[in-house]
Amino acid sequence: MGATEHQTSIDSDPFSELTVNLSETIRSLFSAGSVTDTLGQVVELAVATVEGCDFAGLFLIDGDVVTTPVHTHRIVELVDVLQHETGEGPCLDAISQGAIFYAEDLADDTRWPHFAPQATTAGIRSVLALPLVADGTLGAINLYARYPAAFGVVDRAKGAILASLAALALSAAHVYEDEERRSDNFHAALTTREVIGQAQGILMERERIGADEAFDILRRASQHLNVKLREVAQNLVDTGERPDTGPTAPP
Repeated sequence: MGATEHQTSIDSDPFSELTVNLSETIRSLFSAGSVTDTLGQVVELAVATVEGCDFAGLFLIDGDVVTTPVHTHRIVELVDVLQHETGEGPCLDAISQGAIFYAEDLADDTRWPHFAPQATTAGIRSVLALPLVADGTLGAINLYARYPAAFGVVDRAKGAILASLAALALSAAHVYEDEERRSDNFHAALTTREVIGQAQGILMERERIGADEAFDILRRASQHLNVKLREVAQNLVDTGERPDTGPTAPP
């Protein structure tokens, strides 16, 4: 088979196209970095890669609350609010049951008697809700379409793959942010320790006192001025001025 014939075969086979695009989807999701950027990338990729999808959004579990942090269009926000207000809908079921829910046509879907008619009135006919599961349910990715029967077999396969990759990417993004936070806290602690040590050294040299006495001056000044010990130490290092410890206690 020649190169042209091979390319034609790929173009005519949607599952081959799915395989070809998979590496690009992985690269996009896992290079986003932060949780916020990853969330945005997930919904953008949903619209770009799932042919039947007109709009996309996310439900995420935050404690006992389901939140809607990102969406690609205001209509998603409206439909998500309808699910929250009615307490029913494919996206909520996807989270609670950890399964894919597909509403081929909300106009005649009886599973959500309160939500479905209102969503149809708002202009949404098809919904594909896919759970995000990685070490526990994180939420659901929700794909919306203006037309009935919008998500065929290939679209549903693409959505399922995207949801699986999105859950892993979000977990990785959370780990990345936790590591960054711990690193920042560690460096802040080292900086604080260094500044306090410098301030102690200045007091020890100037007043001919020991390290414990120098630290006690800084501690009393922090309490008197009602500021953090690090700020008292930093001011001493920057200005050379002895910190105000308040009235001297009687002997």
